[in-house]
Amino acid sequence: MTDLAAGVQGDRSFVTGRFLRMLSITLEQLDAVRDANTRAEFAGLGARAKVLERETDALEREIEEACLAAFSGCVKGDLGFYLMVFRSLTNLERVGDYAFSVARDLETFAPRARSATLQDVLPLVRLLSVMVERLAYAFAERDVAAAREVMVLDFEQVDALYEQMQRASLTRLVERPEDVEVALTASRMARNLERLGDHLVNVAERLEALVLGTAPPAPTP
Repeated sequence: MTDLAAGVQGDRSFVTGRFLRMLSITLEQLDAVRDANTRAEFAGLGARAKVLERETDALEREIEEACLAAFSGCVKGDLGFYLMVFRSLTNLERVGDYAFSVARDLETFAPRARSATLQDVLPLVRLLSVMVERLAYAFAERDVAAAREVMVLDFEQVDALYEQMQRASLTRLVERPEDVEVALTASRMARNLERLGDHLVNVAERLEALVLGTAPPAPTP
């Protein structure tokens, strides 16, 4: 292996590790939301999620710099990998933003978070955690089947749960108009989680295209 090829391979390992760390941070953020709900202890949830979001931002900058440096010295076969990662950085950064927003909203409404309206959000959190785990595996192993599983979970379950939650929120809002603030917050949380899933799908689609050598579809805005 030439010195140039060895250097690119080393950069690739660095980028892979940092990329997987970004995914694991998202999982930590979602797990923190679930744990806070289980223990009914929400104090500090937003602060913890903010620390993780800042780590995500720092990792995004590190990976971006590594990709830009690698572009000038890429050996054949590596360019697609760096492009896939580079184009996915915005998705993962937005994933962190959405997870932070959900954690912040949940902490803010902690006194009323045991209401059925907010509890409807939790199945989405659990499902998205599974999607993050499958995406991390797909990326680490270049596993197309796992990447496609992420897409299927979003199309068949996340979207359905989101629509179900929005209908339930409207129903409760009609029945309890005084609970409008909580209902609107729950709706925003559900929307943020639904968008989080869309960004995971964008990454999964690019990974599938990389492994199969096809052109990736246009990302969801």
